Amino acid sequence: MGAVELLVRDIDTMVRFYHDGVGLEVTEQGGETATLGLNGTEVMTMRREPNLPSPSRRDAGLFHTAVLFPTAELLAASVAAVASKYPRNFTGSADHIYSEAFYFDDPEGNGVELYVDRPRDEWVRDPSGLYALATDPLDPNAFLQDHAPAAPVALSGTLGHVHLQVGNIDTARDFYVKTLGFEVMGELGSALFVSAGGYHHHIALNTWNSLGAGPRAAALGLGRVDIDVPRDEDLSALAARLKDHGLPTRHDGRTLSFEDPWNTLIRVTSAEQN
Repeated sequence: MGAVELLVRDIDTMVRFYHDGVGLEVTEQGGETATLGLNGTEVMTMRREPNLPSPSRRDAGLFHTAVLFPTAELLAASVAAVASKYPRNFTGSADHIYSEAFYFDDPEGNGVELYVDRPRDEWVRDPSGLYALATDPLDPNAFLQDHAPAAPVALSGTLGHVHLQVGNIDTARDFYVKTLGFEVMGELGSALFVSAGGYHHHIALNTWNSLGAGPRAAALGLGRVDIDVPRDEDLSALAARLKDHGLPTRHDGRTLSFEDPWNTLIRVTSAEQN
């Protein structure tokens, strides 16, 4: 995954939450935009759009942005910081078998997941070969007590996955799996988890709040999802598949842009320099 773009009303308040709370570094801020990341890896960009309305929870769009930390100690440091500075924004925690996760809402209502993966050899497959899904209890206080770093730490991490609200799971499967080429790694009747390279999921899609939602109107919240591919030929192959499916794209040779069935903008970029 590349980065998520958020369209925000109050960019200063939002930057403070993600910097002072979550612990992201502000790598660039000026005027109407900001870029934040961890240890040189871009996680999020923001663009101020004060005239846009707030999205409805029943709309398609962002369910949460998920920041992946490489160790439990780094996750604990981030969770402790955001929980102490923004205690009312905490919404829950869960043991998902393959990961341990903590959930917050940012000041404009966008969901945020902070998580750490367990080692891959501990991930459990169900009889169908997909990863077993669970939302087991995870005690935040016990986790922090067990994993709190002994001294201040420099955070590192990446955008682990993006969880989207969609209007229909079958339509989501047709687009993200059959057209884009992601692999199904887990599924429920109301949610689908897809990835590349065997990861438990890079993109999740659910209808828990948004069943039947149509294309998104312009609103605050999710602006864009970025996906990185290693080679120009991967980008060309994707462009050809989208063309075969009759989907309009914009392609500048290094970046391919298009919308999913709910008007969520996706930008796929090649790491190769042309």
